Amino acid sequence: MSQHHALPRRGLAGAAALAALATGAPALAAGDAPRIQGEEHWAKKGEVNLYLWRRRAAGDGAAKKPVLFLVHGSSFSGRGGFDLQVPGHPGYSMMEHFAGLGFDVWTMDHENYGKSSRTESNSDIRSGVEDLKAGFAKVEEVTGQRALMVYGQSSGAIRAGRFTNEVPDRVERLVLDAFTYTGEGAPEIMRRRDAVASYRARNYRMMNRESFVGIFSRDNPSTFEAAVPQALADYELALTDRAPSGTYLDMAANMPMVNPKRIPCPVLMCRAETDGNATDAELLDFFGQLPNRDKQFAMMRGIAHVAVLGTNRHRIWHVMEEFLTLPGLRGA
Repeated sequence: MSQHHALPRRGLAGAAALAALATGAPALAAGDAPRIQGEEHWAKKGEVNLYLWRRRAAGDGAAKKPVLFLVHGSSFSGRGGFDLQVPGHPGYSMMEHFAGLGFDVWTMDHENYGKSSRTESNSDIRSGVEDLKAGFAKVEEVTGQRALMVYGQSSGAIRAGRFTNEVPDRVERLVLDAFTYTGEGAPEIMRRRDAVASYRARNYRMMNRESFVGIFSRDNPSTFEAAVPQALADYELALTDRAPSGTYLDMAANMPMVNPKRIPCPVLMCRAETDGNATDAELLDFFGQLPNRDKQFAMMRGIAHVAVLGTNRHRIWHVMEEFLTLPGLRGA
């Protein structure tokens, strides 16, 4: 049985930080906030080099912290999406936020994303699972921790769920955000089914500034600041002008790819008010099949598909913190 970490609840400084985030003010005075350091690491998957990025509070020596591993989706990298710096708009880095709460936060660029190797692969879900196996081995080597807390967003949630199916002992708690189970009747997945031939014809999709704006605007553009997709495009397009087509093909033609009955750990499912990648019915069906009774289904207003980069990102971060810091069972 995996050992559940219990973090101390948020103190007054943390409460002030959350309130400040909601109003757009700086989170804490400069002297109060912990300095969040960053480290680059690399993992190997055969000949493929996989880039890992780590954020954690500095100054506490070798203190062991619970590890939170963030899995990115189909169109942008881990560091780009989870550690985004938006000029003039502070507080968008999910990694900084959770590092400030006491987590050791990691993410990885999957094959053909961000700073990882460029290959001829279409980087589908199965490829992503193998990436995670290599990435988790590196995290274990560095931290000594084998079972991690895992968050997956969009197709990253599918990767994370499938990874948990295959190596369940490596996942302590699992957060599935913007997840797709079957995709039946979901507007965005139906659109992708119409484009299956193009995804099969080549292993990548061309990306430009409008592509990133479209990711944010397709569900509810009022839930995002215009500067966010522009900052994300600045980061990603400096590295590559294409994204692999494999996850789009899988989501259009190969669902379901995750078996809920084979996820033994506690699970939080986060459902945005507007998200065309799934329907309520399919997600509730998946939730009902999860065997662990420590499970939560959070439906949240005011957010869309990329919730962690929205104006109401503090809402999903709050739900996640409550789930990830839930005390373990006594006598179990």
